[in-house]
Amino acid sequence: METFPDEASCKEHFRLRRQSEGVKCKKCGHSEHYWLKGKWQWQCKSCSFRTCLRSGTVFSHSKLPMRKWYLAMCLMTMSKKGFSAKEMQRQLGHSRYESIWRMMHVIREAMGKRDALYKLEGMVEFDEGYIKKSTPKGTKLKRGKGSQGKQNVAVAAESTPLEDLSSGRKSRQCRYFKMQVLDSHKSDAINEVVKKSLSESTIVFSDKSKSYVDISEHVELHIEEKSTNESSKTIFQWVHITISNAKRWLLGIHHQIKGKYLQSYLNEFCYKLNRRYFGDRIFDRLTLAMAKS
Repeated sequence: METFPDEASCKEHFRLRRQSEGVKCKKCGHSEHYWLKGKWQWQCKSCSFRTCLRSGTVFSHSKLPMRKWYLAMCLMTMSKKGFSAKEMQRQLGHSRYESIWRMMHVIREAMGKRDALYKLEGMVEFDEGYIKKSTPKGTKLKRGKGSQGKQNVAVAAESTPLEDLSSGRKSRQCRYFKMQVLDSHKSDAINEVVKKSLSESTIVFSDKSKSYVDISEHVELHIEEKSTNESSKTIFQWVHITISNAKRWLLGIHHQIKGKYLQSYLNEFCYKLNRRYFGDRIFDRLTLAMAKS
């Protein structure tokens, strides 16, 4: 509230962030510009084409004030658990729920795009989880089908084995995470996630699911372990903790959500989880992601 007391301070901050990411002319592709302070626009040095402050970013089609965007980004990043759209509407004092709901999904999309730039490396735990989604009224679920009404999600956790030399106790420390909603249970869907999310030099630990038979073709080494209570606590510890925390977060804050929006919510969950030690810097990183998008 002190750093961004008005609309002008937010616009100036975003101008500097976007300038650091680089502004390209939509007409000729030139990257060198003059800043026209009175117009709040960049003017291309090559063809004199002007680019507005919001043009080409996720803000381009929004009529909401820049300060409301900044307040929403601040609240979404500073809170460990997050906000529902209804609570965000109340915090911002905005009259239309749909505008706030749409704004939050745009921010989540920018979070997902930023995380997609990076791949997991080293030793990675890989597994799938089922997250409950809302179903239309009148839909009858088949008896005996545990996955009915649930969305399949691939989860990868970049973990490092540790050993205490004095006690000999072994543990695994986790760094970064990836979560991707799957359209099917087939190996093709798993292979696509592995290629996009994991480095080729990765060592992957997974259970003996038939969907994982081709993982070894895309990574350095694929080690399969039988899924047991012991392996869940040691080898697959972090992926199971992540799935449980994501379910609790979705249920506690957003309740039931539609399957087509699940990836958007998981983008926010992973973005904040991967930057859990950033502190106040996470807001500044998000402004860069918004400028890049």
